[in-house]
Amino acid sequence: MSSYMNWRGAYAILRNELLRFFRTAFGSIVSPVLTTSLYFIVFGSAIGSRMAEVNGVPYGAFIVPGLLMLTLLAESTSNASFGIYMPKFTGAIYELLSAPVGVAETVIGFIGAAALKSLIISAIILVTATLFVDYSIAHPLLALGYIVLVAAAFSLFGFLLGLWADGFEKLSIIPMLVLTPLTFLGGTFYSVDMLGEPWGTLVQVNPVFYLVNGLRWTFTGQSDVPIAVAFGMTLAFVALCVAAIAWIFRTGWRLRE
Repeated sequence: MSSYMNWRGAYAILRNELLRFFRTAFGSIVSPVLTTSLYFIVFGSAIGSRMAEVNGVPYGAFIVPGLLMLTLLAESTSNASFGIYMPKFTGAIYELLSAPVGVAETVIGFIGAAALKSLIISAIILVTATLFVDYSIAHPLLALGYIVLVAAAFSLFGFLLGLWADGFEKLSIIPMLVLTPLTFLGGTFYSVDMLGEPWGTLVQVNPVFYLVNGLRWTFTGQSDVPIAVAFGMTLAFVALCVAAIAWIFRTGWRLRE
């Protein structure tokens, strides 16, 4: 690995990943937008019109951050995991490991591309949401920063998942059996105040609960947990993923098998 920062190498990786995304942009964008639109139709328009406000926020506007988080987590994880797994699958990872590109450049390239893809889709979903519900963003700059932070966090998680996976089925098993249930149980469609015990306490063990509430605070100014706790949990998750990725590249685990 090189001892200096090879920005050209990082840009080459990022550009290659983005070009792959744009070659399949129609399918990559239509699927999450269509799925989210159905959620808005069912929960935002149909059910939301029959529900009272949640913490002073109309139900349709209340679920916007949750649905955005649902898409962010799924897209960031899948984009990053597939991006790094394919070089492993084809054997191109050995060329990457022998190139004058360090761990930092590799991570910046793959994570940057995965996060950018997720941000593009998130922007389209926010525009799409205006067709179904009336919502506003209480803290636009903080919302943008938090969305970028979450996209980076779960792109790192997806990158880690792609390094760990030794088969295509493992790329989907964690998002399907762990990430999606945690997101649905993390307050996407409800406030913790709406749950009885012991569920109201148990849901607070779910890390995604803090991510959803952090984003919801930037949109509505309301949250079930202190915003500092939500930001802290997100930063801790980023640090944990970075440490795990650094260990994998240092030891070669799953890279040279």
